[in-house]
Amino acid sequence: MTDERSADPANLRLDSLRPDGLARGVPSAIPPVDRSGEPTEICGDFDLRIARDGVWHYRGSPIGRAALVKLFARVLRREADGRYWLVTPVEKGLVTVDDAPFVAVDFDSDGAGAARRLTFRTNLDETVEAGPDRPIRVAVAADGEPSPYVLVRPGLEARIARAAFYRLVELAEPRDGKLGVWSGGTFFELGSAA
Repeated sequence: MTDERSADPANLRLDSLRPDGLARGVPSAIPPVDRSGEPTEICGDFDLRIARDGVWHYRGSPIGRAALVKLFARVLRREADGRYWLVTPVEKGLVTVDDAPFVAVDFDSDGAGAARRLTFRTNLDETVEAGPDRPIRVAVAADGEPSPYVLVRPGLEARIARAAFYRLVELAEPRDGKLGVWSGGTFFELGSAA
């Protein structure tokens, strides 16, 4: 009999994971969740929700164990139809995401102008450098309120927290009537210069 705490978490059924054993054996690298190894069982809705503030909820209650949330985040993906799924080699289940699955809580800036590099840190301690493969985008709501995002992994974005966005705007420079920032040799528009 295998002790589930020592088993590879990617091979466990989500309904068999115990919060008291997840802190051990969590892989440090993000496992692949591409389409080459589709799980054999689609479980429907897992009753997991990621709130706009980045807090993960199970059956309406916040998940307090950071190791558990990080484990789930490693196997999260977004399908072409916009739905979010937790995908393991054994099963696949829907997750509700209110806005974006991650929040970029802070960033570091290195360099200036076109040589600047912006490295964002998410609420789950992932880091991502903005650039051509990890763009920054700003959506504008009907009321004119900006919602900035940075791509973390294919299909998975982090909403840039308000304080981090204000710091980003302080670094902005005008270009062709727009304000924006450089990172990884790419200029990302943040809004109008007017």
